[in-house]
Amino acid sequence: MIYFKFPFNEKLYTTNKESLKNSVTVYPFHNSGHLRFKGDIIEVKAEDFYNRTITEFSLPRDPDGYTGETKDEYLDKLDKVIKVIRENHLPKIVLSRRKIIKNFSEINVKESFKNLCNAYPNAFRYVFVNGENSWMGAFSEVLGKFDKTTHTFETMSLAGTLPVSESWSEKEIEEQKPVSNYIQDIFEKYAILGHIERSSTYDHISGNIKHLRTDFKAKIKPEDVDHIIKELHPTPAVCGIPKDFCREKIEEYEKFPREFYAGYIKIETEETIQYFVNLRCAKLYSNSVHLFVGGGITAQSNPEKEWLETELKSEAVLKNLVLS
Repeated sequence: MIYFKFPFNEKLYTTNKESLKNSVTVYPFHNSGHLRFKGDIIEVKAEDFYNRTITEFSLPRDPDGYTGETKDEYLDKLDKVIKVIRENHLPKIVLSRRKIIKNFSEINVKESFKNLCNAYPNAFRYVFVNGENSWMGAFSEVLGKFDKTTHTFETMSLAGTLPVSESWSEKEIEEQKPVSNYIQDIFEKYAILGHIERSSTYDHISGNIKHLRTDFKAKIKPEDVDHIIKELHPTPAVCGIPKDFCREKIEEYEKFPREFYAGYIKIETEETIQYFVNLRCAKLYSNSVHLFVGGGITAQSNPEKEWLETELKSEAVLKNLVLS
């Protein structure tokens, strides 16, 4: 089962399983092993969701016995990655970790999802329980949105993270620039007549943190939608530049596979196809919760601050979980 809400929309949706349509597809970071939720997308009443029986018995047990990285382990890894960045003159590499919570006896999935929805009305919010895969998340980054009527394709460059009260530094500004340039280059290949609408860069608020955001919009051919998505994913905001080299370093240095973290969720209706990057998310087990967090590492990065940034990001989901 899957339930979700679109940004700035409090209607609750699910799939009815009454057709063979692939209305919702969840893609992992490495593009293999995706999940499909078949059926038409339908609106449901909130009480229908809350009347469902979802207990700890609905969730799988954590079979792997993972232990999260300690702060010292993560700082040591950051030092190595910063050295790689400087030696290869890279703009950035995005590094992630799992924060694992085990000190609870039960998780209330329905109340946790309700809290997440209330906390982030401007985000795409979802929860699904599917065999060994049970995930929950709320995030604002759009990988793409295609209007089937106008043939317009939209995306955003979202990078740099700070608490809402702090001012941007050169580090965050320089971190966001290559993401925007990367998207601009891809749009120039697919935009009809080369016409691209690009906004100025502005603050995007998400709960207790903010990001730098630039919007892009262009008309493209419908047959190019899959091609542009394949080129956009993974964006520099979740991987780094150059893409292939950074992917190799991510596999080399990250302790755990990302699974669906930093992948994307595709939602297709009669009018649109939307793709949301799966960032602020957690994998749910009956006996543990795995929170996925990361950050863009540059030559100017301070490991201690990068650790604090991941701690701050983990609160996006953690503070909304109802554990007992």
